[in-house]
Amino acid sequence: MKVEYIEETSVRKALEFEIEAEVVDQEIDSRARAYARKVKIPGFRPGRIPPEVIKQRFRQQVLEDVAESLVNKVVHEELQGRGLRPLAAPKVTDLKIDANQPLTFRAVFETLPLVELPEYKGLEAKARSPQVTDEDVDRELRRLQEQAARFDPVEGRPVQEGDFALLDLTWKPVPAGKGGHDENALVEVGSTENHADLNATLLRMTPGETRTVCIEYAEDDPKARGGRTVDYTVSLKAIKSKVLPEVDDELAKDLGDWGSLAELKDGLRSRLLAAEERKVDREVKASLVDALLQRASLEVPEALVERHMNARTESTARGLLYQGIDPTRVGVDWREYRENQREDSVKAAKADILLDEVARREGIEVLDAELDAEVARLAERMSKSREAVRAKLEKEGELLALRARIREEKTLDLLKANARLDFE
Repeated sequence: MKVEYIEETSVRKALEFEIEAEVVDQEIDSRARAYARKVKIPGFRPGRIPPEVIKQRFRQQVLEDVAESLVNKVVHEELQGRGLRPLAAPKVTDLKIDANQPLTFRAVFETLPLVELPEYKGLEAKARSPQVTDEDVDRELRRLQEQAARFDPVEGRPVQEGDFALLDLTWKPVPAGKGGHDENALVEVGSTENHADLNATLLRMTPGETRTVCIEYAEDDPKARGGRTVDYTVSLKAIKSKVLPEVDDELAKDLGDWGSLAELKDGLRSRLLAAEERKVDREVKASLVDALLQRASLEVPEALVERHMNARTESTARGLLYQGIDPTRVGVDWREYRENQREDSVKAAKADILLDEVARREGIEVLDAELDAEVARLAERMSKSREAVRAKLEKEGELLALRARIREEKTLDLLKANARLDFE
């Protein structure tokens, strides 16, 4: 067998193969005998079909099987023998196979580039001091006040603007599509979150009444219904009035282990400050990665870029599903959306390569105790046991990804610890 290794670029490689005709013919004979034991041809006893008949009647199938078998075998052996680690399965091109002829083909693949790592200590980045204002605390307090609101029944009159309507909802797209049903939905009548036609339908309804409305959504509808038309049936069960609690010591006690409103505000300030510190930390690290990217020059494998493009597109689609929105019905050209992620995906793939090289040079690894601690944090956030969360991560193949994220975060911590930060 003849093999030629070609470095087309720093990341794109190729192996050109020529397998002797004798080897090809032996494999053809073997496949033909295997076919003869399984197939049925009129005029021949089962298992007694001459190989030459098989080669003639099933020529294309036999050649395809032989090519697949030999290609997979020799490519795997050659990659292992040369210590090459493709980022994705090699693409086979220019394949030629026939009886009494050598098998020739190319196997094209990508690998990680050899990285000339720039100086990564002493990177410069601007940073801001985390700040929490009184307005921030008041805004969070109002959010908690809204959450603690009660809804009192309203009787003796129809629905008015500002009321909250307790509804059973049924909807179905027009002219066809999967509909749905929602019981005990609480809708604020007159809210700008609702379509104007829905608000108009709810006005003057009385408990026990049912109405229908056909709503045509605009292409740029904020709820991403993408210009669909939907038939709704709404049944009013009750009218509610929203009553906000007073912002005082009693509210603070109701919201948790706070002895007074002052203590609650101090607690909110501390929580908001911690969140702001995390946000500033992410901003600084993103700036340091940008600074590292500006110093580096390397080719990025298309396979890594494709992974990031796919991940970003799938993440957006999953986000719509979590909102109960069918991604196929939002009027988005997902191929175009995916392609629009290319620039950011190239940047992310380049950052992956550089940060991995920094981690390798610095000997940054993830201890089992660090992985266990992160699993424990996830379990607490999800209100599940550590064992259940770990089993789920292992089943979905996410445990290695979690370890990789921890390693990357430790690498970013190293960059930040050695950076020159200019505080605004």
